Amino acid sequence: MDLIGAAVGIVGGAHVERDVRIGDTSGLLGVAPVLARPASAREVSELVAWAYAHDVAILPVGGCSGYSGGVVPAFDGPGLAISLERLNRVRSLEPLLWRMEVEAGVRTATVQRLARENGLYFPPDPGAPEQSQIGGNLATNAGGPHTFKYGVTSRWVTGVEAVIAPGELVRFGGPLRKDVAGYDLRGLLIGSEGTLGIITAAWLALTPAPPRTIPVLAGYGSIAAGVEAVEAALASGVVPATLEYLEGRCLQLAPPPFLAVVPRFLVICEAESDTERGALLEALGEGAFSCEPGELWRWRGGVSLAARAALGEKLSEDIVVPLDRLGEAIEAVLEIGARHRLETTSWGHAGDGNLHATFMYDPADGAASERVQAAALELFELARELGGSVSGEHGLGLLKAGQLLGQWSVAAVSAHEQVKRALDPKGLFNPGKKVPRPAA
Repeated sequence: MDLIGAAVGIVGGAHVERDVRIGDTSGLLGVAPVLARPASAREVSELVAWAYAHDVAILPVGGCSGYSGGVVPAFDGPGLAISLERLNRVRSLEPLLWRMEVEAGVRTATVQRLARENGLYFPPDPGAPEQSQIGGNLATNAGGPHTFKYGVTSRWVTGVEAVIAPGELVRFGGPLRKDVAGYDLRGLLIGSEGTLGIITAAWLALTPAPPRTIPVLAGYGSIAAGVEAVEAALASGVVPATLEYLEGRCLQLAPPPFLAVVPRFLVICEAESDTERGALLEALGEGAFSCEPGELWRWRGGVSLAARAALGEKLSEDIVVPLDRLGEAIEAVLEIGARHRLETTSWGHAGDGNLHATFMYDPADGAASERVQAAALELFELARELGGSVSGEHGLGLLKAGQLLGQWSVAAVSAHEQVKRALDPKGLFNPGKKVPRPAA
């Protein structure tokens, strides 16, 4: 039986397509020869079992809201994309036990809404919650503004159901708050970008919703002054729910409606009580103020879109550096852009040292596109020189394939590769992604 026939036999002809173009917000596109949309974990298992037996590469597809090309097909031969959008059931919701079990295709916004309606909170808040799916959030171990206080997605996952080679449906963890009986295979699958298996469901931990959320902001005339304010907020004794920054150029592209004058550098914190609000206002100094959370986050969500619209396209890379090197990194990003004659800015999660370094360009200008790629390579080298990482929350995908070797030792990269071979001996899961060495 051929691939098309096998897929149709498992999921039905209405849920199989040929030659499907797939891309994400990185701007990269690829073609999957066959795409199947299973309706259950059992159907995912059957698809993987057939593909593994016939040496067909396997690409899990979620909401396609990633930034690194992790979902873009990179098949060198026959390939099967498995879309998880029909795995969209909330299997259980137990508010009194602060937990829920959801399938991989459930939208992030749905999880957040269900938690909120029950007086609870699911803190991970990556971008595009109406588009992103829980399975994709787990595959990239997604973050967001509130990870400063609450941590990335893995902190809120107590168990996963997944299909691993050669098509086995397994569970690691579950509705447990503690489990150290074996290796942390749950944690290994989270963040693996679909290269070790396909997550089909997850048990999520919830927490009581904070009684209030109060943004506290302040603008500064220089990057140095803004970074000093970030350090002052850290020294205040408060753990703000968010600790963000935006550099001046992106503020010019998307002027904040709550500021009369656009500053060189903006710091955003979020308090969860009046006491925290007072301490943060004092720490951020003269001119600090509060605004409505809805107004703030609606505006903040549009900054990336404004940067893309400036010239028609942008490349944003999510490097991360030690917090004491944050100011140095922000200044160096602007210098890299200037060297390559690119309009440049950055914003990000200041408390985590996580910069979204952004180079804007005209996609019709081939020379500009080449300069952007050269700037990105310099950016990755900058992150390593400052003791940081080439990715803080977006993963490696295709855009950063091979960049890990310069960051890790040869022995560490070898351990990474041995894990891949152990769980995916044929190398069929999401080929070309999470690759630690440059291609030969």
